[in-house]
Amino acid sequence: MCCILLAGCQSAISRGVEARERNKEVNLSFTIENNLLRLDTVTLDNRAGRYFLGSAHPRTMVNPSFLPGQPRHATLSLTNAREAVSLDPIYVDLSKVGDAIIGFDAWSEHAITINYVEGLITYQKEGIHTDGMTIYRFEDEPAIAVIVDGRRLPAALDTAIPDTLILPRGTSAAGRAVAARVEIAGTVFEKVDVTLADVSRARIGNRLLSKFLVSIDYAQRHAGLWRDPRVPIK
Repeated sequence: MCCILLAGCQSAISRGVEARERNKEVNLSFTIENNLLRLDTVTLDNRAGRYFLGSAHPRTMVNPSFLPGQPRHATLSLTNAREAVSLDPIYVDLSKVGDAIIGFDAWSEHAITINYVEGLITYQKEGIHTDGMTIYRFEDEPAIAVIVDGRRLPAALDTAIPDTLILPRGTSAAGRAVAARVEIAGTVFEKVDVTLADVSRARIGNRLLSKFLVSIDYAQRHAGLWRDPRVPIK
């Protein structure tokens, strides 16, 4: 009888440990829509909608007509994990994009890893796994150092950009496209079409980020990139 009770206790402890391990990470699936990351398994104030990940946006942005009354506080529910996080959204006309862009206020005390190949965003409560990654520190929005035509400059990791790379235009005309040699985390991309715009720093979009496994630890303020061999350079 004692053996049966002991076995039962060990089984219960094992299940409890497994549950705690699972709760450390939550997988959220996404699909690619207009080369943006559409979150499939979240709701905002219990409303399904077209939600996109904005990895470099400090605040979640919501289309004003989407949430009645434009509440000051909203709840992002991670439906497959029965978890929720509180947000203080701002309201911006997103009618040409979707219903909301989920900013890093949703993950600001933790971390996420974006797996483009498997279509998964892993919400990591105990930080990222850095083995094999090139690691960068950042101060405000998640950013890394890139080399563009031999010049090293900071670049934000911005999943709300569907393109390759946006560079500060300086004295050049806004919107002008140029070809550049770009190096990211030791990987060289020859003749990348980049756009010049009125931005304060360079911004890397999904066409380049999708070549990597991307981890961002918002709490510890470091980002990691690992070149994913499953994705061809071109």
